[in-house]
Amino acid sequence: METREERIRRVTSESVGIVPYDPSWPARFEQERCHLLDCLPNELILRIEHFGSTAVPGLAAKPVVDMLVEVTDLQAVRERVVPVLEAQGYEYFWRPTRGDDGPPYYAWFIKRDPATGVRSHHIHMVESDFSEHWDRLLFRDYLIRHPDVAREYEALKFRIAAEHTHDRVRYTREKADFIDAVTERAKGATP
Repeated sequence: METREERIRRVTSESVGIVPYDPSWPARFEQERCHLLDCLPNELILRIEHFGSTAVPGLAAKPVVDMLVEVTDLQAVRERVVPVLEAQGYEYFWRPTRGDDGPPYYAWFIKRDPATGVRSHHIHMVESDFSEHWDRLLFRDYLIRHPDVAREYEALKFRIAAEHTHDRVRYTREKADFIDAVTERAKGATP
């Protein structure tokens, strides 16, 4: 049985690979969205959004569909959702929103392809007041409306992935300044 630290070390050292855009990503999102709505307590789920690079048409990405799930109560997620998804093989982590430790926290699940063990989905469950997570939708929408910025982001991701192939934490940190700057631009452009 893995310790918490061993699990974290294992998932953060898995390879980071960027692949060309796959037009099946939106359908994979929709299929998983329907699955979650079918198997989870509906009164806890408010909305489910496709975000991250796989949600931006034409953008190369890690082939993992990111999903943002608004929930009414994170404690209820821990009690009622975690057992359901873990029984289906999802990996569960209680994660800090930013940094290595400390609130605010959110529930994060990794779904893997049962045949290969390769990640297929990341499911982030947060309450509505986690603005940092919801700001990711502004970033997604900005990239969709500004293909030149999306290409700049794509180039950055390819470079960082090549430099930090087995360090997902570093890969994520290295993108943060770009994401934050674009998100601030998107906030300024929002009426």
